[in-house]
Amino acid sequence: MIFEKFLTPDDMRDSFRDITPEELGARGIRWVFSDIDNTLATYDDPLPPGAVSDWLRRMEEAGISVIFVSNNDRARVEGFNSARPDSARPTYWKSAKPFTKSLRRAMREAGARREESMLLGDQLLTDAAAGKRAGLYTVIVPPIKDRTSLFWRVKRRIERPYIKKYLRLNPGPDRKSRGWEVWK
Repeated sequence: MIFEKFLTPDDMRDSFRDITPEELGARGIRWVFSDIDNTLATYDDPLPPGAVSDWLRRMEEAGISVIFVSNNDRARVEGFNSARPDSARPTYWKSAKPFTKSLRRAMREAGARREESMLLGDQLLTDAAAGKRAGLYTVIVPPIKDRTSLFWRVKRRIERPYIKKYLRLNPGPDRKSRGWEVWK
């Protein structure tokens, strides 16, 4: 099924914190193209919280570059990026994920090859679809603070069978500890 190919992530984690530079280095990953909202921080966090700043610093120290590719607007993405020590790093806003144009542009401008790149996000219909369509290793985390409007409830309902299938095929650690109930 074509949707399954593009909506099933390569990995799911409880949090971005569970992704270590050592693990990425062992996979040959040098570039992380990351969503911001509900992946690294809530929509209410104008700047990276301490845990995000620490994670970004550890990645950079290990030679792994994290580049923000977001569907949010320029002010949000550049404002969030401004608190980073390497704030001169380019950001990509209004990315229109699941389309891949901005993601491919980010990769091209960074000099990143697919096999050494990863996409990190919280949504299957945007993040996972863009990452998979671009041929990237794709990791999804549960949303930090999910929205509850009708639009978001419908969106999560569409994602539910793909999440359940992934979790059934990859039982691993207890994933009920944080956020996975969004897709129940």
